[in-house]
Amino acid sequence: MSQRKNPRVQTQQGGFTLIETMIAIVVMTVGLLALMATFATAITATQSAEEDLIARHKAVEAMESIYTARNSQQIPFASINNTANGGIFSSGAQPLLCAGPDGLVGTADDVGCTTTAGAPCPNGGVECMVLPGSDGVLGTADDQIMSLANFTRTIAINQVLLPTGAVDTNLMAITITVTYSKAGWPVRSYSVNGLISSYH
Repeated sequence: MSQRKNPRVQTQQGGFTLIETMIAIVVMTVGLLALMATFATAITATQSAEEDLIARHKAVEAMESIYTARNSQQIPFASINNTANGGIFSSGAQPLLCAGPDGLVGTADDVGCTTTAGAPCPNGGVECMVLPGSDGVLGTADDQIMSLANFTRTIAINQVLLPTGAVDTNLMAITITVTYSKAGWPVRSYSVNGLISSYH
C-alpha cells in the first residue's frame, strides 16, 4: 500500500505592503495639492474678471476714438501726440474722465462724468457704472454705483523710425494702457498698441 502524503496547501495572501501604501498616499497628496492650486488660480481669475474686462474696454475705446477723430478729420494729424510733444493728449497716467468738447478722452478738456440718470459720478466725476442691486434688475431703486476711481489711463504716442533711422512723419505709434488696483491684489494693467498714419 502506498502512503499518501497530504500536500500542504500554501496560500499566498495578496495585498499592499506598507511602503506601497505610503507611496500611493504621497502621489495622491501631490495630485490633490495641484488640483487645489488650480482651483485657487481659477478663483483669482474670476475675482478680477470684471475689472479686466473694464480695463480692456476702456483701452480699446480710447484707441477707437483716436482713429475716429483722425478719419473724420476732427483733429489734424499733427495734434495726435502727447502735450509734451506739441499734441493734445495728456502725458502720464490720467483718471478716467469723460470726453470734453473735442470728443476725445485723455485730453485737457476732459470733464466729470454723470450716470445715465444724470447724477454726477462720485470721486470728482471719475467715470462710474450703474450696476443692478440685490434684486438683479437694472433701473430700480436698489441699483449701485461703481466708481472707476481705481483705474488710470495712459496714452503714450511715439514717433516711428524708418529703416534708415529717419523719423517717419506720416506714422505714429500709440500705446494705451489702462491700469487698476484692487485691495489685496497686485496692480494689473491692459495695453493696446497700434499705428496711426496721416492717410485715411
